[in-house]
Amino acid sequence: MQTINFQRLELKDGERFLDVGCGEGRHTIGAYLHANVEAIGVDLSENDLATARERAEQFVDADNSNKSISFQPANALELPFEDNSFDKVICSEVLEHIPDFQGVLKELQRVVKNDGVIGISVPRAWPEDICWRLSNEYHRTPGGHIRIFNATHLRQEVEDLGWQRYYRHWAHALHVPYWWLKCKYWGQEDDQVWALRNYHKFLVWDLMQQPLLTRALDKVLNPIMGKSIVMYFKKNSAMEQGE
Repeated sequence: MQTINFQRLELKDGERFLDVGCGEGRHTIGAYLHANVEAIGVDLSENDLATARERAEQFVDADNSNKSISFQPANALELPFEDNSFDKVICSEVLEHIPDFQGVLKELQRVVKNDGVIGISVPRAWPEDICWRLSNEYHRTPGGHIRIFNATHLRQEVEDLGWQRYYRHWAHALHVPYWWLKCKYWGQEDDQVWALRNYHKFLVWDLMQQPLLTRALDKVLNPIMGKSIVMYFKKNSAMEQGE
């Protein structure tokens, strides 16, 4: 399940792509499959990185020397890469976990090229607020969400660094009711609660089958109740050159 749209990110052959806070690798693998790129995912969790490497193995095209994929441990506040070394950098569903999110934004800015693109997604404020109201444990769990972002304020934080948002969309509206149920019944496993068990089955079915009906429903509902807000930024100078 991808949150970042690689077409909106303008990901192209020959580029270098970095996924900051890659988790189990969904976007890094997605980028590798989308184009002939050097895709790199970084994360603090060795367990997640191990899962990402295992998942990526089935997609590696050993006969195509024009693309590569790798994963490595790294702190988002101290990325082990040189300045201006990536064409596209994403940070999806990560900033809400990090106290110094401004420091992460500065690192994203540092490693991306002057004509590159940054893609950022965070949970949308009002569905997230309901999760917090339904369960204190939801946001007090170690490693969990420590803030609710106001998207306008986050946009301003990025633009204050010299970038400009060129596109915005929302994602995963159909997942919102699941998380509300999850918070309401916090501490209980999905298979212990009828509504959770069956809604989870529905989400898995939807992910695997991707029927036109639910794709259309998700598209209609995303602007209203999409779980994530996704923003794409270019440097002001790059935006001016493109005009």
